[in-house]
Amino acid sequence: MQDQVVFAVQRGVANMKRRQLIKASITGGLTLGLLGGGAVWLSIDSNKGALTIEASLTILKSLSNKPVSNLGKWNAYQVFTHCAQSVEYSMSGYPEHKSNLFKNTVGQLAFSIFSAKGKMTHKLSEPIPGAPALALEKDIKLALHRLEKALLAFKLYDGNLSPHFAYGELSKKEYEIAHVLHLYNHLQEIKS
Repeated sequence: MQDQVVFAVQRGVANMKRRQLIKASITGGLTLGLLGGGAVWLSIDSNKGALTIEASLTILKSLSNKPVSNLGKWNAYQVFTHCAQSVEYSMSGYPEHKSNLFKNTVGQLAFSIFSAKGKMTHKLSEPIPGAPALALEKDIKLALHRLEKALLAFKLYDGNLSPHFAYGELSKKEYEIAHVLHLYNHLQEIKS
């Protein structure tokens, strides 16, 4: 039986084009890695009741009257601008996308895990692909206002939502969760 499985795998690999084999290996490895990591994340509790635009606006409002700084690579202006860009692009369209293969496999799996866990983790100094470069330093209050305005616009938006550059097609509720999780992940580096 084991010999038959090995032969079938060898025959299947021999029939695949080299490029397809590389893509399948990378996607499979990433998927398995996310599944393994996701099992750990899913075992930890989170407050899913706070995953709303209203809850995030309350947090942002509390930050607007305090001096804030960032503990990471980006300053607070860059963080709030980056989060606003993401919300705006969900309505207008992201400038660049990951491949459909990525979005339909790793991207959807990652979003499912983040959503189920109620917590996102990602590289906090990675810009949105194709987005304009973030200014080094400007008025933090302007960036906060832009983010609040984007979140309110999203809340009232009733048009077609653009596919997410990494997660693909999301419903409005899924996008709300994605935006709030994204913001909360970045707020871990904000000090007030």
